[in-house]
Amino acid sequence: MLQVKVLGLPRLVTISHVTGNAAGTTLDKGDMWRMGKQQQLRRNFRFVSIVGFTMVLMSTWEAELNANIFGLINGGTGGLIWMYVGTYFGFLCAIISMAEMSSMAPTSGGQYHWVSEFAPASAQKFLSYLVGWLCVLGWQVGNVAVSFLMAGQLQGLVILNHDSYEPQRWHLTMIVIAVMTVCLIFNTALYRQLPILETVALVLHVLGFFAILITLWATGTRTQSASDVFFTFTDGGGWGNTGLSCVVGILSPIFSLLGPDSSVHMAEELRNASKSLPRAMLAGTLVNGAMGFVMIVTFCMLLGDVEQVLATPTGQPFIQVFHNAVQSKAAATAMTSVMIVITACGVINNIATSSRQLWAFARDKGVPFSPWFSAIHPRVNLPINALLFSYVVAILLSLINIGSTIAFNVLSSLGVGALISSYIISVGCMTVKRLRKQPLLPCSFSLGRAGLAINLFSTLFLILIFIMSFFPPSPQPAADTMNWSILVYGTVVLASVTYYLLLGRYRYAGPVYYVRKSA
Repeated sequence: MLQVKVLGLPRLVTISHVTGNAAGTTLDKGDMWRMGKQQQLRRNFRFVSIVGFTMVLMSTWEAELNANIFGLINGGTGGLIWMYVGTYFGFLCAIISMAEMSSMAPTSGGQYHWVSEFAPASAQKFLSYLVGWLCVLGWQVGNVAVSFLMAGQLQGLVILNHDSYEPQRWHLTMIVIAVMTVCLIFNTALYRQLPILETVALVLHVLGFFAILITLWATGTRTQSASDVFFTFTDGGGWGNTGLSCVVGILSPIFSLLGPDSSVHMAEELRNASKSLPRAMLAGTLVNGAMGFVMIVTFCMLLGDVEQVLATPTGQPFIQVFHNAVQSKAAATAMTSVMIVITACGVINNIATSSRQLWAFARDKGVPFSPWFSAIHPRVNLPINALLFSYVVAILLSLINIGSTIAFNVLSSLGVGALISSYIISVGCMTVKRLRKQPLLPCSFSLGRAGLAINLFSTLFLILIFIMSFFPPSPQPAADTMNWSILVYGTVVLASVTYYLLLGRYRYAGPVYYVRKSA
């Protein structure tokens, strides 16, 4: 451990664990030097594998099939489709904004690092610390949310094929524990094969899309005209205003388009990161978004009786639509199995992302027990402790479902609000920087003169969907249908601010403190 002093304060710099080709290109080494970081992880990923990582974690067309219930109730088919289009455009602008920042500072810290570098000097430390905690919250909760998504798909298949099966909440929890265990193995013992897995998963993601789409087109019966599908809007939630109901239904496309920043947290394992990372973020968003649009329109065309589909005993409307189209349990099972495999790959990616983000934040002393969380295993060059923590947290959260599905759903939706708020603050800081006409860091992916307009629109859009993410499914909800995630979100934010005031501000300097200003 080498100790130096900068501005009169001691600074600990860990000697790099990784050298040679595994440390990346000359550009990678220059970026790490400027940010004051040592290369501790192997750069195993290339452009194609990181695109696969992003697209599979997002799984947009799969998520649109899984998460369309909220949009169908609040907005109908027209609301579901047009809110998807609007959300896609808004998210694309936000991702373009973050892609530029990733080109300037390609680090596993992601949003909290960008805030530390780009926020006004007086707010850099506190805002960076807050965003770090929000990202930890969002990604850790995301592990169990995606695992339960897969567990629900599996349980839906069992219900489809076995009429006598009686689903229990603890069944889902046991499936989640099994899924998380297998995915942890892929992230540890089989880590060297992860880039290959991402490439294979990307191929399956694309081929599975066409296989399911063509099957639905060939066998399904279109029950409505295109005009009816695109322009039928409903207020199933009882808001008293169809427009408001559609906006409330925006939660469905938000869930399916969330997560392109996942590749950011793998930046220190990607070769030529400052060039490959922003392009991978955009490629994943553009392709996934287009596939999601085609799939959701196809789903709506074949939907039929909405109430009948929503009331399916499988608990998964898309499985019922598959079965109605192909009129075969075996074929519907095969189609759903494709989605299950891709979702499992998404869980693997989510664990990797959550552990790297936690590790990076701990490296900057942002969490309690930072030395333990920031430790890198000397033989495999992985943040094993952060991986194990992510695994244990997911299992503990999954146990909540045994006692209360409502409590679990609150925790799951909490991750959406946490990640979106981290986007708002990071893009907002870049917006302020441009408004003040302050110089920006040189980068290979620059928005140029369009930057301010894109940043401004992105910030306003993100604020809108942040507010909507805490809306209940209907006005005047009962206690068991209320979206209590705002309460949990506020509690976590309050706890992090309290910790910051008591201890964090004395231990956390923020990434900007380590940046070499002469770079």
